[in-house]
Amino acid sequence: MSIFVDENTKVVYQGLTGSQGRFYGLLNREYGTQVVAGTSPKKAGTDVDGIPVFATVADAVSATGATASCIFIPAPGVKAAVMEAAEGGIEFIVVITEGVPAHDEAWFFNELRQKYPNVQLLGPNCPGIISPGKANIGITAGHIAKAGGPVGIVSRSGTLTYQALYELKQKDIGVTTCVGIGGDPVPGTSHIDCLRAFQDDPETLAVMMIGEIGGSAEEEAAEFIRTQMDKPVVAYIAGVTAPPGKKMGHAGAIVSGGKGTADAKMEALRDAGALVGMNPTEAGDLMAQVVAKL
Repeated sequence: MSIFVDENTKVVYQGLTGSQGRFYGLLNREYGTQVVAGTSPKKAGTDVDGIPVFATVADAVSATGATASCIFIPAPGVKAAVMEAAEGGIEFIVVITEGVPAHDEAWFFNELRQKYPNVQLLGPNCPGIISPGKANIGITAGHIAKAGGPVGIVSRSGTLTYQALYELKQKDIGVTTCVGIGGDPVPGTSHIDCLRAFQDDPETLAVMMIGEIGGSAEEEAAEFIRTQMDKPVVAYIAGVTAPPGKKMGHAGAIVSGGKGTADAKMEALRDAGALVGMNPTEAGDLMAQVVAKL
């Protein structure tokens, strides 16, 4: 099985008529994803290479039965786009956009939790999600992912999401689902959300978790692994050499006050029973050893 999305997931692209939305929307459709609609208030009634464009998400859901959305809206419009998707009946919202203000993220994260608790938000500032051979929502290159399980991947880093997929494919190891949760301070989906889903998925037999410096999400994930998981976990934490107090890459990756260091995260994960690689390739090698024993 896959988590969150599969071959039956119907996706509406908010921003399909823009250059990035069009490029990735068509690429995802080419992969096999059911991209059934786009939205643009000014271009309703038109289409993008056969994909109908609607004025609102609610209109798109009514006409197509879409249950997921992918947002390629510029950062200032993301807050409204997320709420439009939830209000329109979407159950799984993927926000690719980077640069969304943290106060906007915090606002719609809490708004969804209070008013639409059944809606799962992924992102912002994430590469999206791919269930190889079934669905690809976002900007992940489909050809680097091997289908057929048994490994689930959750990654906070965008580029390392791709490397993890490629490392496993090189070793002929398939993936059930790979979730790029994004590295912003207020991610809609956490490591723990994905770990829980992978733990409950009968076809995911092992999990690769990629984290990075900053915040306490990986330590919290380590506690979940220790107390709630019986499946093997291989982890890698990016940013071992990062100097404290310097932002690395994006808003969430900053070590402050002695907290959020790579060493502390790796120690917590090892204490929880996870195998920890010192680089992405070593993590791939460790996963190959785990899979060989399954």
